[in-house]
Amino acid sequence: MSEWALFPLRLFVGVTFVYAGLQKLANPAFTNPASSVSIQHQMAFAVTTSPLGGLLAHLVGGARVIGIVLAFGELFVGLGTVLGLWTRVAALGGLVISLSLFLTVSFHATPYFTGSDIVFLFAWIPLVIAGGGSRLSVDAKLARLAARQQGAPPPTLVPIAFATVQSVCGHYEDGRCRALGAPCGPPRCPVLAGERPSLYDRRHLDVVDRRTLIASASSVVGGVAGALALGAIAAEGGRVLSSGSGGGRTLSPTPAGPTTTSSAPTTSTSASAAPATTSTAPSATTSHPAGTLLGNARQVPTNQAASFTIPASGDPGIVVHTKQGDLVAYDAVCPHLGCTVGYSPSMQLIVCPCHGSEFELLTGDVIAGPAPHGLTKLDLVEEGNGNLYLQ
Repeated sequence: MSEWALFPLRLFVGVTFVYAGLQKLANPAFTNPASSVSIQHQMAFAVTTSPLGGLLAHLVGGARVIGIVLAFGELFVGLGTVLGLWTRVAALGGLVISLSLFLTVSFHATPYFTGSDIVFLFAWIPLVIAGGGSRLSVDAKLARLAARQQGAPPPTLVPIAFATVQSVCGHYEDGRCRALGAPCGPPRCPVLAGERPSLYDRRHLDVVDRRTLIASASSVVGGVAGALALGAIAAEGGRVLSSGSGGGRTLSPTPAGPTTTSSAPTTSTSASAAPATTSTAPSATTSHPAGTLLGNARQVPTNQAASFTIPASGDPGIVVHTKQGDLVAYDAVCPHLGCTVGYSPSMQLIVCPCHGSEFELLTGDVIAGPAPHGLTKLDLVEEGNGNLYLQ
């Protein structure tokens, strides 16, 4: 029964990492520098908040490669953990990923337990120490198969209750065996000494271990190939499904220029047939709203979003064109840990990609944590020709 103890934990962290890796690979915005939810934006923000900021500053240029490696790393770790294939190695990889995310993304979570990465960090430790057990495990199945082919007993751990040991070889007390009147130890104990039928026969142990290693290594190679194929399918599917979604749109100032109105030349002729004179009405310049020109509303289709940079603070901003035709803009920095939020057209909510906080579209109010409060709303003015100005 104790062999099942770690299985729920193994299943949870494994499935979570598989989902996290596929989600990143299926989201084209994750590696698109123009997107407000990209790995580039997240790393740039982490430079100012992480204890590893000095190192991250040199790695931002390679953010796309880092994002792809991170996504496939999560996928490999998750699949290995779920399948029970090289479980300790997979768990060690998961621990390293969780530690990296804790030190970069969620280091300043307050209170500390609101950041999920520290929880995953400690969740991996039992699997690193004890492995994943032999239940529903590819490693265990391959070991049993290798033992059967070699004619060795199955590598099954057979527990012996301490009461049984006492009944066979006497009671243990203060380091001595009362039955023998001597210190306890394998040479004198009939349970600990001699042949142990629950363990491998020593004559076959090396052969069985070698066969198991070769079989598991072959399985790992096949698993890596399968994970790469699965990741490629997810990436292509995400690209197709997100085409036209506008996840990487960025507002760019494209002013239409001053609007001038001029009258057509007018000609007046005097009754005395004097030479005709032509007069042109002076041109009139249309005034623009105060503020910074961000771009034009045509750059943001209905139920889509676009990003921009807030001049006053340098923070990323997001403008959303709602289904009802309204245009709303917010500071896109999540108040939880500073990740850059994005818009979900299917949910019609603004969502933080790091820890799942959700914000109401028209007001920016938080409707699902862990963000402690809503987004900062920005004043946006639309000119008659569609140009958008940030007040």
